Amino acid sequence: MYIRKTEPADLEDVMKIYEDARRFMKENGNPHQWGDNYPTKDLVMQDISEGKSYVCIDGDSIAGVFYFGMGPDSTYLKIYQGSWLNDEPYGVVHRIASVSRKKGVASFCLDWCFEKHPNIRIDTHRDNLIMQNFLKKHGFVQCGIIYLEDGSERLAYQKLLKY
Repeated sequence: MYIRKTEPADLEDVMKIYEDARRFMKENGNPHQWGDNYPTKDLVMQDISEGKSYVCIDGDSIAGVFYFGMGPDSTYLKIYQGSWLNDEPYGVVHRIASVSRKKGVASFCLDWCFEKHPNIRIDTHRDNLIMQNFLKKHGFVQCGIIYLEDGSERLAYQKLLKY
């Protein structure tokens, strides 16, 4: 597997991965995090145009997609019921998803992000128990609660690699 920037030609495949992820979340007790149409095509195209959308390639097909950028992230400026591990520069991961039943893709993507920066923040919905367990398994610490621009609550996580 390898990671590359998402290209506009990838949009159809990427949107299919997100559609499958929304269905999976609904089937596993998390119907509200991405609802019926998040992320939108417009948002994914914005991520692509900003150079912050990446795909994970396995063989000759896209196995996963995610957003990676450097903070500050506006939704991470205030944290409630806790605190971040530090105030040092950090990378941000959003909208991570993989093709159905493909093991190891999300881990591979996060490992790639840590090659780019040793301090990563990420968040997830309270109902997304699968992602919460995944993050804890991969050494992320739950730091508190953040709120998205629309007021939705998210559990905030951070991980620091040891230098």
